[in-house]
Amino acid sequence: MERHEPHSCNNAAEGRELRGCKEEELGEICLANDLARFRGSQVFRWVQERAVRTWAEMTNIREADRKLLSAALALQPLELRREQRSQDGTRKYLFGLADGESIECVLMDYERRRARNRQTVCVSTQVGCPVGCAFCATGLGGFRRNLTAGEITGQVLELTRLLRREDEGFQVTNVVFMGMGEPFLNYEAVLKAIEILNSPQGQNIGMRRMTISTSGVVPGIRRLARDNAQVGLAVSLHAGTDVMRDVLVPMNRRYPLAELLGACREYSETSGRRVTFEVALTEKTANKQEASAVAKLLRGMLAHVNLIPVNPVAETGMKRPTEERITEFAGVLTKAGIPVSVREERGTDIEAACGQLRRRYGE
Repeated sequence: MERHEPHSCNNAAEGRELRGCKEEELGEICLANDLARFRGSQVFRWVQERAVRTWAEMTNIREADRKLLSAALALQPLELRREQRSQDGTRKYLFGLADGESIECVLMDYERRRARNRQTVCVSTQVGCPVGCAFCATGLGGFRRNLTAGEITGQVLELTRLLRREDEGFQVTNVVFMGMGEPFLNYEAVLKAIEILNSPQGQNIGMRRMTISTSGVVPGIRRLARDNAQVGLAVSLHAGTDVMRDVLVPMNRRYPLAELLGACREYSETSGRRVTFEVALTEKTANKQEASAVAKLLRGMLAHVNLIPVNPVAETGMKRPTEERITEFAGVLTKAGIPVSVREERGTDIEAACGQLRRRYGE
C-alpha cells in the first residue's frame, strides 16, 4: 500500500480564503491594506459568529473598506445542493464547492438532541478518501483533493445559517471530523479549522467538544498529542487482529495494530483522555471470536468501544448483523471490563452512511 503521511493542503489560496483565516490573520491583512486592525476582528465576527455569506451583510463596515478587503479575501460560501431529513431527526446535506466538487455534512439526530441542547455536526475533511476501508461508500468514489480550512469551517457555518432560520438560537455545540476523508492526511487544514471554530469571537466550540476520527494514521495521532491534546480522538479499529484489519482497513498495512495502539497510549498519557475505538459490525464480523480479539487488544487501556452496526451499502455487499449478535459482541467486551456502547441506527432512510449521498447525486 502507498504510504500516506499527514500533509498540508496545497491550495495556494488558503491564506486568502476568508472563512479559513484566523482573527489575527485578518488583522494583519487589514494593516497591510492601510486599515485598522480592529476591522479584521469585525470581519471575523461577521463571518464566523454570524455566518454571513456576503460582504454586503457586514453592515458596520464602510462600503469602501468592504470593497478593498474583498479584493484581498475570497468569501466562498458552500452551495447547498441537496438536503435529506430522516424520520429520526438526522439531517444530511450535500454541499457544492467553488471548483464544482461536492462533500457531505450531517447534523446528527437533530430533533432529539435539540431537547438536550446538544447539536453535533459531522464534517468532511477531504473530497473522497484515499484510504479505501472495505465498508465505506466514500472510498468507492476515489480521492479528489483535500479541503481547505475554509471549506471545513464552512460546513459548520452553512448549517448554522440554515438552522437559525428555523430556530434563532441554534448553536452547534459539538463537531466530529468523521465525514468524508481521513482528517490526519489533511492535518494542517483540520487543526486550523479547529482553532477557528474554537475562537470566542466565532462559534466558540470547546476544544474538548471536537473529536477527530482516524483510520489509524500513526504520525497524525502523535502530532495531535503534541499540538492539541484537548481535542478528542476516535480510531476506526474494526478488528482485533492484523489479519482481519488488513482486509477491512488498508491503512493497517502501513501502521499495524502494535504501532497504532502505541500511539493511542501516547495520546492518552499526554491528554489524560480515553480513546474511542469504533468497531463496525457486519453479519460476518459480529461474532464471539472477533469480540474476544478486540477485548484482548484493548485490555488495560484508557478506552471506550463504540459498536457501529453498518448502514447497508449495496456496492460493499455488507449487511447489518442481528440484534442478538450485536448484544453478544458487546457482552464479551463488558465481561472483559471494557466500556462499550452501541451506536443507535440513525438515518438509514436517507442513506446516512458516509459517501452515499455524494455517490447518488454529487458525482
